[in-house]
Amino acid sequence: MKGTHVAVHDDRNESVLVYVNGAFVPRAVASVSVFDSAFLVGDGVWEGLRLHDGVYSYLDRHLDRLFASAKGVHLDIGKTREELTEILYETAKVNEMTTDAHVRLMISRGTKKTPAQDPRLVVGGPTIVVIAEHKKADPEVTTAGISLFTSTVRRMSPDTIDQKWNCHSKLHEVVALVQAIEAGADEALMLDPNGFVSTCNATNFFIVTQPTGGDPEVWTSTGDYCLNGITRGLVVELANEAGITAREKNFSLTDVYAASESFVTGTFGALTPVLKVDGRAIGTGEPGPVTARLSEIYHEAVHAAGH
Repeated sequence: MKGTHVAVHDDRNESVLVYVNGAFVPRAVASVSVFDSAFLVGDGVWEGLRLHDGVYSYLDRHLDRLFASAKGVHLDIGKTREELTEILYETAKVNEMTTDAHVRLMISRGTKKTPAQDPRLVVGGPTIVVIAEHKKADPEVTTAGISLFTSTVRRMSPDTIDQKWNCHSKLHEVVALVQAIEAGADEALMLDPNGFVSTCNATNFFIVTQPTGGDPEVWTSTGDYCLNGITRGLVVELANEAGITAREKNFSLTDVYAASESFVTGTFGALTPVLKVDGRAIGTGEPGPVTARLSEIYHEAVHAAGH
């Protein structure tokens, strides 16, 4: 198995405590009701965060997205930003975590009195779960890179499911990933409804274009049909600050195949090189210098943000 979420094994994760609605529960017995909204109909929102040197990287941006997602689906989280922040840091504290930890904060609409869609059937408040793990990205993946396969599953427009909602309803992305795996690739590339390149099943997608005699440019999609990834946004900002032109624009698979480099971004794996798309080598088929430079800049920014 290879992919952007493959982690180095850590025995300490067997004994982590999971936060479930105000209580810390051993991992082996942590659970929610079979009547929970997220289990019944995928009704909930979530965030994945990294703990680095005792600080959650770019926590404000993650909370902005969380509360925007909740507002979008009309879900009352029932906690303030400050209260959620306290829960996150308490979860790290009880698990004696300070760095190289990945934390998933999940909030569903709550437990229902009967299995049905209707949100009025919820009994009580929302369900809040925080799972923290000692988790380092597999350096072999970061070094060796991954391959992608373009799925037939398209990203949806905002009038279907707004892709800016970081919600539990991920079945379309799971099916896209299944197609990619069956095609022999590591993860899936997904197009928007108009056929332009949008994103991957679990990460955001970038290419590097190198015109003859010109400076390299970094392209990612417009963002209209993909999750507004925190790392994605940071890479665009940091690239432009470093003098590397980064554009959010429409581009096609032809542009991808002709690119000199490609990479994906995510909170867990940061920047991961993409070496092949649909069986075609990207550039030299090896991780490229622009990807390496942006990765360096990104990690410097994360380190600086925690100090």
